[in-house]
Amino acid sequence: MPQALLAIVGPTASGKSEVAVEVAARLDAEVVSVDSMTVYRGMDVGTAKPSPADRLRVRHHLFDVARPHEEFSVARYQELARAAIEDITARGRRVLLVGGTGLYFRAVVDDLEFPGTDHLVRRELEGEMERLGAAVMYGRLEAADPTTAAKIEPGNVRRTVRALEVAAVTGRPFSAFAERWTTYPAEPVRAAGIRVDPAALRARIDERVRSQLQGGLLQEARALLAGRGLSPTARQAIGYAEAIDRLSGRVTLAEAETRIVKRTRNLARRQMAWFRTDPRIRWFDADDRGAASVIDEVTEYLSDG
Repeated sequence: MPQALLAIVGPTASGKSEVAVEVAARLDAEVVSVDSMTVYRGMDVGTAKPSPADRLRVRHHLFDVARPHEEFSVARYQELARAAIEDITARGRRVLLVGGTGLYFRAVVDDLEFPGTDHLVRRELEGEMERLGAAVMYGRLEAADPTTAAKIEPGNVRRTVRALEVAAVTGRPFSAFAERWTTYPAEPVRAAGIRVDPAALRARIDERVRSQLQGGLLQEARALLAGRGLSPTARQAIGYAEAIDRLSGRVTLAEAETRIVKRTRNLARRQMAWFRTDPRIRWFDADDRGAASVIDEVTEYLSDG
């Protein structure tokens, strides 16, 4: 892994992609996406991918690398990201990591180990989850790996199953793979964070959701339904479940919009909580002009990396 990767991170709707395109152009860099949902083809509006013009101006990597019906893991992302970084640096270009998925960010910049999956074991555990219920399975995790259980909501079925799967496959508790998570080596990355006033960010989220619903989100959801559907990981993308509910008549358009806004705001809070723990990130506060107001400062900071 090359030293001093550059990065721009921050919560959803903060304007980091806008900043990144301009900064990448100035620094002769290529963007490597650090986002768990833009990896999916055909999910463009709902994941707020950069415009075709921006992607022509600056080369972007790790968009559209998976089909919506496919499972996609952080381990797969780590593999693809490292390959992209090697390719970019081999051509003498700089790497600019951009996104809001903290797990993916650390998967790239830090030497983290991600255990593989075993579909047979997972199916068995999912079957037990259906028969016994989330409380019983969470209790099993608490008894075997209290450290991991303390970090998972009791009702989070997916994460509970994953932790139990890792223990069954590797013979090691899930927490054993997180030993490096509490250290933040300074050398691998020079990162800028885009921070927006909470009230302004809420307004930006509201506007983005309205624009997405008016700009093709329902049509994207309809196309996905007509295809092979969404994998469990793809279904986590905010907006698509709500759009599908709207298409089926289960909710009104206004109800769908309200739900998407709420989930997006919650996501932004979780993203900021994650990134605040990383001391390597230097934060830049956007003013009333939005993220564009910090482009010069971010460029200057990253150009020293």
